[in-house]
Amino acid sequence: MKWIRFSTPARTAYGILEGEEITEVTGDPFGGYDTTRIVHRLDAVKLEVPVIPRTFYCAGINYEEHIRAEAAALGIEPVIPQKPDIGYRAVNALIAHDEPVIIPADATEQVQYEGELAVVIGRKAKHLTEAEALSCVLGYTIGNDVSERSWLKTDRTMWRAKNADTFKPMGPWIETEASLDEMETTIRLNGKPTARFRTNAMIFGVATYIAAMSRYLTLFPGDVIWMGTEGVSPNLVHGDVVEISISGIGTLRNSFLAESRIGER
Repeated sequence: MKWIRFSTPARTAYGILEGEEITEVTGDPFGGYDTTRIVHRLDAVKLEVPVIPRTFYCAGINYEEHIRAEAAALGIEPVIPQKPDIGYRAVNALIAHDEPVIIPADATEQVQYEGELAVVIGRKAKHLTEAEALSCVLGYTIGNDVSERSWLKTDRTMWRAKNADTFKPMGPWIETEASLDEMETTIRLNGKPTARFRTNAMIFGVATYIAAMSRYLTLFPGDVIWMGTEGVSPNLVHGDVVEISISGIGTLRNSFLAESRIGER
């Protein structure tokens, strides 16, 4: 099932997407819902971020090639994590499918994408074992963890390097029936493939993260966990379009616009 959050001139609502049609519901997939007789064409609505999370979690570096590439760029030895490491992102940075990422006027050229699987929590969870962990998952969507790499090196925290407005595209919907083992992530820049990897080839998988997190944190319906990325990104410039596809889910597409050039013809 594909859960989609969308807007019409009248309202923002959740719906169930089948083919090119959305059946609107009252309520939502987290607290309960009823289907209505209202049907919308997919191309007639605006897609919204599929969930506004209560808490926005992210896995620490979680793919070995990404760690090795980042270490090589910095001229240091790679350090492979020995346990799951969780971090946070900011809700203010979220934008939807087809909305533009705005590159701040004072950013350097080192603005890069990170295509990630996003896990959407469906029920309250605490003290889950790895065997139980996936039982709290509603489904999966896609995230682009945009980063300004020079700011990562100079700021004490990631407050702007990872969390500037528009730096967290997520969508286009939540897929409840996707299989982790069958997923492949493909990233395209201006239509050209730049990365392809098996999505579930993580150092620590979804169940491991949820079990480790729920030992100390209560997960709530609507929370999201972004699971990291593989490989490295080229630097992005004004006019670039990044598409992140994960098999079984769909494609998240966003353009990149330089703040200093918005309004140019």
